[in-house]
Amino acid sequence: MNGGKWVDPAPFEGVRPRVPWWMLLPGRVKWLAGVLALVWLAVVLVVRLVLAVVRYPVATLVPGVAAWCWLRFGLSPLVLALLSLVCALTVWYGLARESFLRHCWYRLLTEWRRATVYVPRWRTVVRLAELSKEGRGREHRPRLRRVRSEGWRDRVRVRMIPAQSPEAWELRREGLAHSFGARSCRVRVLRPRVVELDFVHRDPLLRPLTVPALVDSAEVDLRRVTVGRTENGKPWRLRLLGSQVLVVGVPGAGKGSVLWSLVWQLAPAVRAGLVRLVGIDPKGGMELGQCPDAFDRVVYDNGPEAVALLEEIAAEVKERATRYRGIRRLWARSTGEPFTVLVVDELADLIAYQPDKQLRERAARAIQTITSQGRAPGYAVVGLVQDPRKEVVSFRHLFTTRVALRLDEPQQVDMVLGDGVRQRGAAAHEISENTPGVAWVKVDGQREPDRARAFHVTDADLVELGVFLAPATVHEFPTRPDGAGEAAA
Repeated sequence: MNGGKWVDPAPFEGVRPRVPWWMLLPGRVKWLAGVLALVWLAVVLVVRLVLAVVRYPVATLVPGVAAWCWLRFGLSPLVLALLSLVCALTVWYGLARESFLRHCWYRLLTEWRRATVYVPRWRTVVRLAELSKEGRGREHRPRLRRVRSEGWRDRVRVRMIPAQSPEAWELRREGLAHSFGARSCRVRVLRPRVVELDFVHRDPLLRPLTVPALVDSAEVDLRRVTVGRTENGKPWRLRLLGSQVLVVGVPGAGKGSVLWSLVWQLAPAVRAGLVRLVGIDPKGGMELGQCPDAFDRVVYDNGPEAVALLEEIAAEVKERATRYRGIRRLWARSTGEPFTVLVVDELADLIAYQPDKQLRERAARAIQTITSQGRAPGYAVVGLVQDPRKEVVSFRHLFTTRVALRLDEPQQVDMVLGDGVRQRGAAAHEISENTPGVAWVKVDGQREPDRARAFHVTDADLVELGVFLAPATVHEFPTRPDGAGEAAA
C-alpha cells in the first residue's frame, strides 16, 4: 500500500535488495578493517596536532604548558610564573622596544591574525573572488603559505593555482582588502607561482621626519643619498651617480621636501668641492632662493639666461665625454672634477609653458642632451614638475628614477611610475594632504615601487644650511687630457 493505494508486488518479485559491499565481508575481515580505520584516524589526528603546534607554537604550547603546571603544581605557582613573565616582558619592552616588537609582540600578533582572520575566511574569500577553479570534480584553491604581521601590515604569502597569473590578484586587491579588514592591499611577485599580499592596516609614515645633523666630515655616497625613510623603516636612498631623477607632485605635495633633503645630504660634499649644484627656479627664486649659498650658479627665471645656462651645461657634458673617451666609462671622484647636479624647479615652465617657441625648443634640447648623455660624465638632473603628461614632459622616459608624490588623477600614477603599478597598489593619488613628502618611488629595472617619506626641512634648517655652506672655499679643478687631475683648493 502506497499513499493509501495498493501496489502490485509482481514487478518486484525476484529482485534482491542491494547490500553494502562491506556487509558481505567475513567477520574477521570486518574487525581488521575497523582496526585499520581507527589507526588511520589516530595518525591523521597526530599529524594535524603536530602541524598545529608547528604553525601556532605559542597558541598551542603556552596553554598546554600552563594547564600541565596547574595540574602538577597548583594555581599559586602558575600565577607567580605568569606575573614574573609579565614583569620580564615589561622590562624587555622598556629597554629594547624594537627587539621586543620584532621577536615577541609581532610573533604573537602573527599567530592571532592567522588563526582568527586568514585561516577561517580564506576558503570563502578565494571562492567568492573567483580565484579558485573547478576541474574534473576537484576544486583547485590557492594555498595560504605564510603569514607575517608587522603591526602596520600583514604579509600573506600565497601559492597560486596552475595557469593563474598575478594580474588576477591585482584586479581583486580592493575586494581582498575589505574581506580581511585591511585599509588596502598590494600585490608583489616573489617567484613563479608565488605572490605576497600586503594587507595594510595603518600608515607608518604619518609623522614628519626631522633632518639629521650636518657633519662636515661626512662621506657622501652619490649612489645612495639618504633623503628620508621608507615605510619599512629603512633609509630612503636616491641614486644620483648614473641616474636622472624626476619628482612629480601637485602643489603642496612636498616636492620641496625631496629637493632640500637631497641638498641637505649633499652639503658636506658641496662644501668640500666634490659636488657642484646648479639651479634654475622659474618662480623668481621662491624655492631655490631660500638658500642660494648651496648653489654654484642659480637663475631665477625661465628666460634667455636660464636657457643659456642649460646650453652651457649641455656643452660641458659633451666636452667632458670627449675627454673621457678611451680613458673611463663612468665619472669617479679620482677625476678631480666635481659631480654636477642640475636642479630645475618647475621644469614645465622651461619646456612647455615658455611663450617663446625658440627658447622653449632650445631648453628642451639642452635638457634632453644632459639627461641622455650626462650619466657617464658625471651630470645628474633633478627635475620637479606638477603635470606629468607627455605634452608637458615628452622625455620623461630619460629619467631613470621617478618619484610620485600626491597626484590628482589615478592615470597620472601610471604616467610617472609605469604601466600597471597602480594595480599593484602604488596609489599615489590617494596620498593624504596631511602627509607632504610621502611618495612612491620607482627605479628602472625594479618591478615593485617603494613607498617613502622625505625629511621635513624647515626654514630654520635652511638658515642652518646656509651658515654651514657660507664659509665654503671656492675650489678649482684643473683639467688634464687624461682626466685624472686632482682637486686643489
